Amino acid sequence: MFKIGIENMRIALTSIKSQILRTCITVFIIAIGIWALVGILAVVSALRNTILDDFASMGANTFTILRYDVADRMAKNKSVQKVNPVITYSEAQAFKREFLFPFANVSLSFNAASNIEVKNDFMKTDPEIPIIGCDENYLSNSGLTVTEGRNFSYTDIANDHFVCVIGSDFSKKMFKDQNPISQVISIRGYKFRIIGMLKEQGSTFGQNEDQRIFIPIKIARSIFNSAHGNYDIKIGLLQDNLLNQAIDQATIDFRNIRKLTPAQPSNFGIERSDDLIRSMMKQVNMLNVAAWVIGLITILGSSIALMNIMLVSVTERTREIGVRKSLGAKKKTIAIQFFTETIIIGQLGGLLGTLLGILTAYALAQVMSFSFTVPWTAIIAAFTTTFVVAIISGLYPAMKAAKLDPVEALRYE
Repeated sequence: MFKIGIENMRIALTSIKSQILRTCITVFIIAIGIWALVGILAVVSALRNTILDDFASMGANTFTILRYDVADRMAKNKSVQKVNPVITYSEAQAFKREFLFPFANVSLSFNAASNIEVKNDFMKTDPEIPIIGCDENYLSNSGLTVTEGRNFSYTDIANDHFVCVIGSDFSKKMFKDQNPISQVISIRGYKFRIIGMLKEQGSTFGQNEDQRIFIPIKIARSIFNSAHGNYDIKIGLLQDNLLNQAIDQATIDFRNIRKLTPAQPSNFGIERSDDLIRSMMKQVNMLNVAAWVIGLITILGSSIALMNIMLVSVTERTREIGVRKSLGAKKKTIAIQFFTETIIIGQLGGLLGTLLGILTAYALAQVMSFSFTVPWTAIIAAFTTTFVVAIISGLYPAMKAAKLDPVEALRYE
């Protein structure tokens, strides 16, 4: 049986070589379908990895009190949306004092400015730098890791020390090969000593997270005159399985701070980090389904082309089939011969399409700053699909070849 299989493969390869141009066209037609399938699936996989990496930094046990409920604003008509009052600094401070949920850290922050020029003795920044005012818990609650130096301390915030923590890209551009720790930078004429540098974060939705500078919240309020700005309150839990209870307590406490009656709806939003991830994953899964639909439609065309080419091959080799049958070849042997040829062509197309798909996805991932990994699921799907396509496309031609009458086949010209 093994020898028969080897012989069928040898005959199949000989036949493929004798019709090299037709075979190459067929392989490329199959490869286009697999290229589309693998390429799109790989890009979607890279997008999923990027989203998970970006939002994993938020932690699975964090939530944020915001001015608006993001999900509600997306679901409702903008013309009928109510305007919620901003979260003031006094409200944020009151919440931090009154929220006494166990194993919880509360942090306050606000976007002080988005395009500030920062200087030192040798250069100034270009492009402009975003400034975040925050407290000692903000970096840990946001999943930001200090790789050099240290985080803000309670003393830094309480005593209004002019210190800052910087992003990795800002450090590379401003200080190049120098150690940024203890260096002094100027923001709006105020001198800040760098105490820490953050681990590289990359870009999120087109915004470079590594250009930011973090300064104590009260100093930021003073420098940027943000007395009436909007503040975010982020709560991080140190223990698992307490998120729902903590959100319930936070809702009650903040409603009390805003003096809302039981009949009044909440005029603020709460954003859970895991809800945000689930929402994004739903969109990615829709892209995944679209990728399969597009790929399978293309592969359907490939399977028709493969079946057609094998039917032509059967017609052209009718006399050969008659000779083999007259020498004692069984129907099963003839069928396996053509079946083997179909599978070899299909797998060559699958291999070429997979390589093209991975290379295309890698190039797109680099351009769009996605977190690319080898898409093993897409590769397995590609080879499985080409194998199924080869079986479906090769079944009828193989059966037709096997059923040929040897006498009629020998008389075929």
